[in-house]
Amino acid sequence: MTSDLTPYAERVLDLVERIPPGRVMSYGDVAEFLGEGGPRQVGRVLSVWGGGVPWWRVIRTDGTPPPGHETECLRRWHEEGTPVKGARAQMSTARWDGTPL
Repeated sequence: MTSDLTPYAERVLDLVERIPPGRVMSYGDVAEFLGEGGPRQVGRVLSVWGGGVPWWRVIRTDGTPPPGHETECLRRWHEEGTPVKGARAQMSTARWDGTPL
């Protein structure tokens, strides 16, 4: 049942909550940091349970927002001061590696 939060989903959501404002991780970054799953599994967790966490901080490797959420994502990035170029986060400066700032 998709409403039951799995232990993996809890770990994904916990990490997403720790991404600092103005920073981003790719779906693959999240999976790599956790040492489990992959980009698609992270995306699935966020699509099912991610409404209560800063989902806009988890994006595609090329810096683009999740499909269908571009406007909301860009608005939040601008509010948080996320480095952007056009409609993409600048991964070279915005990417967070999981270490405390």
